[in-house]
Amino acid sequence: MPVQYEGIRQEHVAVRTHAGLFDVSHMGQVETSGPDAERFLQHLLSNDLTKLAAGGAQYSVLCREDGGVLDDLFTYRLEDRYLTVTNASNHEADRDWLAAHAEGFDVEVRDAAADWAMLALQGPEARAILAEELEEGEAPPRMRTARAGVAGADCLVCGTGYTGEDGVELLMKPADAPAVWDALIERGATPTGLGARDTLRLEVCFHLYGNDLSLERTPIEAGLGWCCKLDTGFIGSEALSAVTAPAERLAAFAFTGPGIPRPGNPVSTGAGEGVVTSGTLSPCLEIGIGMAYVPAEAATPGTPIEVDVRGRVRPAEIREKPLYRKDH
Repeated sequence: MPVQYEGIRQEHVAVRTHAGLFDVSHMGQVETSGPDAERFLQHLLSNDLTKLAAGGAQYSVLCREDGGVLDDLFTYRLEDRYLTVTNASNHEADRDWLAAHAEGFDVEVRDAAADWAMLALQGPEARAILAEELEEGEAPPRMRTARAGVAGADCLVCGTGYTGEDGVELLMKPADAPAVWDALIERGATPTGLGARDTLRLEVCFHLYGNDLSLERTPIEAGLGWCCKLDTGFIGSEALSAVTAPAERLAAFAFTGPGIPRPGNPVSTGAGEGVVTSGTLSPCLEIGIGMAYVPAEAATPGTPIEVDVRGRVRPAEIREKPLYRKDH
């Protein structure tokens, strides 16, 4: 996926107001099947797999024993197997981690990345555009999946996305992707690149692995305790159970004056120091925004902070998540 086609701002606004189409085929997939598939994934993934019905989608994190985050993932429960979508840079490590822990379980863990291309159609008009190429029925609702023909291709249609907008993600055979892409663009979707993908996810405070999530941080610090069901006994749950009052938390912020924050910028608060993990100029809010790990006492919305951008101190304040809402 290129950084941009015609421009990050134009593509970002197109997704917020109409629909954009992303080629996210760089993402990885791992299939898990067999009699113990649910029990196996329950042991590894932080969410409660027993609550994932057939045709459902679920967000979770993959942790080490010490609670450090290996990756954040979406898992789809299909008729006879589970399909877990990994971040591109972590795919091989995730696959190997799952395979290494399969001993003692009657499961097959298979690298399926080569089997799938993945397109994300996102925006308020995304479902209407998809309907023009959907061969029968309707697209599944949020957090559900369905098999359907799209522009002549057999697709797994998933009610998920990474933009804060309604829409779908489409998984299909790689050979079918160009025709599906062309058909959706012809229907009015805007080709959208990696740059807008990042600004869109940051406006709604979705995490990016390697920035906001890492082995050095726990999902509790990152604000992802909601997807960590500690009573399931997943790897890392014991360590996370001890994190009752983290010293730092991931907080959203916005500049109150000029400037654009960037990852690595130092943060000063009345309670101590922090660091920016993600930062950009928001195309919709037209101010510098970001997320940063700050002392827990400073993570309350309304708290003033200062961000050092290349030696220039910029005033900012902690804000509620998400930073962008439709009513803005």
